Amino acid sequence: MQRAQRERAESAARQEAAQLTAQNVHGVALTWVDNSGLTRVKAVPVSRLAHTARWGVGMSPVFDVYLTDDTSVMSPHIGGPDGDLRLFPDLDRLTLLAGQPGWAWAPVDRYEQDGRPYAACQRQFARRMTDRAAERGLRLSMGFETEWVVTRAGAQGPAPAYAGTGPAYGMARMVELSDYLRDLLETLAAQSVDVLQLHPEYSPGQFEVSVAPADPVGAADLVVLVRETIRAVSARHGLDAGFAPVVEVGKVGNGAHLHLSLWEDGRNLCRGGDGPYGMTKVCESFLAGVLAELPALMLLGAPSPASHLRLEPSRWAGAFQCWGLENREAALRFIAGAPDHATGANAEVKCFDAAANPYLVTGAVTAAGLAGMDAALTLPPPVAGDPVTATGQLRLPATPDEALEHFERSSLLRETLGEPLFQAILAVRRAEAEQYAGAAPQDIADAVLRRY
Repeated sequence: MQRAQRERAESAARQEAAQLTAQNVHGVALTWVDNSGLTRVKAVPVSRLAHTARWGVGMSPVFDVYLTDDTSVMSPHIGGPDGDLRLFPDLDRLTLLAGQPGWAWAPVDRYEQDGRPYAACQRQFARRMTDRAAERGLRLSMGFETEWVVTRAGAQGPAPAYAGTGPAYGMARMVELSDYLRDLLETLAAQSVDVLQLHPEYSPGQFEVSVAPADPVGAADLVVLVRETIRAVSARHGLDAGFAPVVEVGKVGNGAHLHLSLWEDGRNLCRGGDGPYGMTKVCESFLAGVLAELPALMLLGAPSPASHLRLEPSRWAGAFQCWGLENREAALRFIAGAPDHATGANAEVKCFDAAANPYLVTGAVTAAGLAGMDAALTLPPPVAGDPVTATGQLRLPATPDEALEHFERSSLLRETLGEPLFQAILAVRRAEAEQYAGAAPQDIADAVLRRY
């Protein structure tokens, strides 16, 4: 980060700190997401915010090779006790945490001590890919769905003590937890999070919230804020919120579906064209690029050994490398929207979950789509109905080892991520695959249940 940038940030942070102090805020949580998908944090008193905005906060780069159980591995560029980074808060995203009174939050970008951007900063990777799209005149709009399972905190017994035992999508479940869900909506609104919908999901104790889309970096920031807000509100109600891909093997798990649309000069490129279901050529090529790269993208978007326990056919998880119109079994689902609803047309990547680092997801999906545009790719025929009954449909990687093979062969992801970040991701996910090789499926699910 350049000196002039730091001086401007310091000045802005002084003003922000004065406002926070007036609102009885004492600490600012500064977060980033590591390559295992866990949100890590350092906090500073509000009185140190201006100093932090100028000089950053120190943090070891070793967290980029941490696993979900807090052990670490080595990669060719990152690992071990040496090195130090500076964490700089993005003050444009500074948010007063209504779910944690006395606290504020901001995501960070990570830099080297000499001010150079840290090569393995996932948030800056997402920004670079966003900038690549902007250079072509494209604005990407993205948003994650957040699914979670609520259990009673501290409950004992072999089976999870689900909170909200009503039927799937049932009003009974919402009535049971109406105070909790009301508090969640109030808290998100107080943080200026625009909630689109909230509903009970399929599995016991499961809910989903969708929020308004943003740019790729903003969408990743927002899903981090939403998850931690859900966690905070749940704790206040004596509940645990779990975002892990699977709670009980054999039941429908938690996804983190990514919605996206492409815009040019205020026009939604997902509609008004002569391509499939009204797509423009740009949109079709972008989506074809994402679809073609999906086997490698799975190591980023569904990266945990537990992710593969969720990705079962015929469970609306998107286990096959195909696309379709409003097809909830396809990995890539296209929504045409109402004819007079300009923002309604979009695409949904259904095979991702919350074990992913969202910055890696939005950045890599953008990179894959832009590569599809460069190659002028076209989509294959769409699939209707359950792909398991269709001829010739390719299954997405069904094991961590398969996902690792596709990722390691991806020249696109290697180039766009850069070697330090690419190799760190590879080391983390290879180590986790080895860690759980041969483990019973429910043991895998239990091992990561409280980590996400």
